[in-house]
Amino acid sequence: MGMNKNTVLAWATWIMIFVGMGMIALGAFKYDEVAGYGFAAVGIGFFAVAWVFNALKGRV
Repeated sequence: MGMNKNTVLAWATWIMIFVGMGMIALGAFKYDEVAGYGFAAVGIGFFAVAWVFNALKGRV
């Protein structure tokens, strides 16, 4: 079972989703100051990149 471009993008999408959820959870539950907003913003950015990776599947 080899990994072609689509499976690499699928794995990258899932990894980005999990990391994004972790960043948002850190911002929501661990940090109460301004740093929490930064963690949440970075988590949303991870979701945006995962969305792009998912959109590229089948086109690359």
